[in-house]
This record gives sequence, structure tokens and C-alpha cells, in this order.
Amino acid sequence: MKAIVDCDSFYCSCERVFKPDLWYKPVVVLSNNDGCIVSRTDEAKRLGIGMAAPYYQHKDLIEKNDVAVFSSNYNLYGDLSMRVMDTLRHLLGENNVEVYSVDEAFIELGDSSREQLAEQAKGIKQTIEQWTGINVSIGVAPTKVLAKVANRLSKKDKQNTECIMVLNTQEEIIQALKKTAVEDIWGVGYRSATKLKQLWSIYDGLQLRNMSEEWAKANLGGVVGVRLIKELKGQQSIEMKDPLRQKKMIATTRMFGKPVLDLNDLKEAVATYTSRAAEKLRRQSCAAKLIDVFVVSNDYPGNQYEYNPQTKHNHIKLLQPTSHTNELIKNAVPLVEELYNAGSKYLKAGVMLGELVPDESIQGNMFKSERVNHQRILMEAMDNINFSMRDDAVKYVASGLKRNWKMRQEMRSGRYTTRWEELFEVH
Repeated sequence: MKAIVDCDSFYCSCERVFKPDLWYKPVVVLSNNDGCIVSRTDEAKRLGIGMAAPYYQHKDLIEKNDVAVFSSNYNLYGDLSMRVMDTLRHLLGENNVEVYSVDEAFIELGDSSREQLAEQAKGIKQTIEQWTGINVSIGVAPTKVLAKVANRLSKKDKQNTECIMVLNTQEEIIQALKKTAVEDIWGVGYRSATKLKQLWSIYDGLQLRNMSEEWAKANLGGVVGVRLIKELKGQQSIEMKDPLRQKKMIATTRMFGKPVLDLNDLKEAVATYTSRAAEKLRRQSCAAKLIDVFVVSNDYPGNQYEYNPQTKHNHIKLLQPTSHTNELIKNAVPLVEELYNAGSKYLKAGVMLGELVPDESIQGNMFKSERVNHQRILMEAMDNINFSMRDDAVKYVASGLKRNWKMRQEMRSGRYTTRWEELFEVH
């Protein structure tokens, strides 16, 4: 049996861990630059606050109902996510846990009776909540897709299900699929759902399950559609994945705190993001041969603002893979000059490093000085200092000093678990 463990309103739950007075009160968390609502509690939902809605549209409603508002605090969320996942690994073993996202993980429970599965899920839920302070819901079923269905239904009726639902019989599965709209099935996107409704009058999960595999292969994405139908019928077709030890591509992207017009500011941002990506690269002991830089601009004419982003990419292949920050910055920054258009308003930029290889396989260059060939020692020293001191204690001047383009986080809470100076205080 498969199960999915889903952290409830995860970003909001992280804020509540250190502010217990917010339990049972409406809370929302905003996206980058405090733009849109990306997490909301049940209390906020009942007020009519929409998911992904612009903050300014709900500001009056939020202030009127004393809703707690926070900027995204990724340091805190990432650390608490790791604690939840580590708890699951401790309880079930690493091979039985597949981290699906920052707030979700699939787990393997084996075959047991319905009562035993429910009791096991209850024990997992209680342990996670006791050890981390994060509330979770758990759906258990024969397949991953059905586990997602069970989890969704458990959250819709929290009072009766206690956020745990086990689908262990065909009758339970059929009843659950009847209650699940086709657009709420994991793996069915908005366009596919619209097509299913308009062309074949398929409105719920049970109707989709009753379609043949031949039909799915022809009309629902080939092999992917066949797997979905099998999963809905209780046949395991999407297996647990092994933990990803090394990423095949590393990227760092950010929205700017305000539109960037100046070329030097754009260069500083790209140099900073390159430094971040280089740190991630060294963390998994790799080097990159490909550097891809992109910028996002919004050049809507006139005084009225309209979001109409335009994305431009530029890349370069290095003669030799490297993980040295200075080498990567030296090659990334000229790409910005080629992308820059005077007068454009830039909203976002990013750096992607690809064609990764293990850094131990890179040979030294006999035509370069010993100092250049041994920069790895310098990089390790810089990483150690920045890890212990935080906030780029040591950085390249190309990354800038003032960084006026930095992302806005005007309502960010403390980074209570990752910064000594911001440790939570109990009086």
C-alpha cells in the first residue's frame, strides 16, 4: 500500500510553530516580493481569500478580519520541511520514503488490514506533529494516484476523518472517485480536464477509471494516460523513486524587489545568482560546462501597468567544466550584456548550470599556474565561512554591495532555526 503525507497549509503551519497564538486564526503567506497569496489557512479560506490572488485585491478584507500576513521565509520553510522528511525516514527507513515536494512525501506501508493501516497512519501523523509542530494529513491506497485522492478527501472533511483516509476496498475506492472531480485527479491538468468534459462527458474520477487503456493511449497522452487509468483501477504503475542524489541541472532565479533598468544592477544580480548556483554545485561535488543566463522583462507601453513578460536566454559552453565561482561569474556576466536592452524594465533574472560532471574527474591544466589549478581550496574556505557566518560574509565584488534590486520581504518572520541572531526567544 502507498500513502502520501501532506503538510497542511505548510507555509502557514511553519509560521504557527513559533507563534502558537495564531492557531485557529486566519493566516496567509505571500509570494516573492509580497505579490500574491501562496498559502492560506482554513480560517482564511472561509473568509473568501483566494489562492494565488494578488495581495492588494484582498488587503481590505485581510485588515478588516485581522488576518496575520507573512512574507515568504524560505530558510524557515526549508529547514522545517527537512525535519518532517527526516522524521519519516526515521520511522520508515530511507528506502520507503520518496520526497515529492517541499510539503509532500510518498511512503510505502506494505500490505495490512484497513484497521492496521489506519493505526499506522495515525502513529505517523502524531509523531510528525509532536516532533516538528507541523500538522499533516495522510491518504492511504493501493496506488499513488488513489493515495492522492484519499488525501484530498481527508482534508475536505477534517472533523470526521481526522485528516486520515484509507481506501482499501473496491467499494471505498469507487465511492471516493465518485466524489472527486476529474480536474482534481493527480496527473490531469486544466486543459485535459476541459477536454475530457467537453468531448467525452467525463466529469469525475470514476468515469475516467471506466475508460479503456486503448482509449487512454489514444486520447490521454499515450503511455502516461495508460498508467493513470491503471492507477485509478488499483494497479500500481507509478513506482516509488529512489532519492535523487545529484541534480542534473542547478538553477538560481529570483524576482527583483523592483523593476531593474540599469545594466550594472542586472550584472550584479546575475553574478549573485551565479555565486549561489556555484555553492550548490560544490555541495554535490560537481562541476558545470554549460552556463545559461535568462532575463525577464516587461515592456508594456504607456503609463498603465500590465504584466506581459518577455523572457530571453543566452548560454555558453566552457572549454573545461568548473565549479569555481570566479570562473563562472567571468563567463556569465558577458551574457547579460548581450541580453540587455536599454530602456527595458527587468523583473527577474536567473542562472542555470548544466552538463554537470563529478569535479574529481577534472584534470589539472599544465598551462595554468598552480594557484589557478588549486582554487578548490579557496572555494571550500569561502563556502565554510559563508555557511557559518551567513549572508555572504565573503563574496565577489561583482555581486554588488547595496543590492537595491533584492527581493522584497517586508513582513518576513525570523529565521528561527537557521540564524543564531534570530533564534526564537521564550520569555
